[in-house]
Amino acid sequence: MSKEIVPVAEKYLLTINEAASYFNIGAKKMRRIAEEYTGEFSLYSGNRLLINTNKI
Repeated sequence: MSKEIVPVAEKYLLTINEAASYFNIGAKKMRRIAEEYTGEFSLYSGNRLLINTNKI
């Protein structure tokens, strides 16, 4: 079984590290922004903070 690699630009949700590299900012700054705007364009899935790409 092979795993398909989905490009970051086509993903629905991004992790902090993926979003930081996509927007070319640091992971700490991306986490601060995402925590500040939780519910608007970011959400928690368990303890993982994810960025919704459709709302950016």
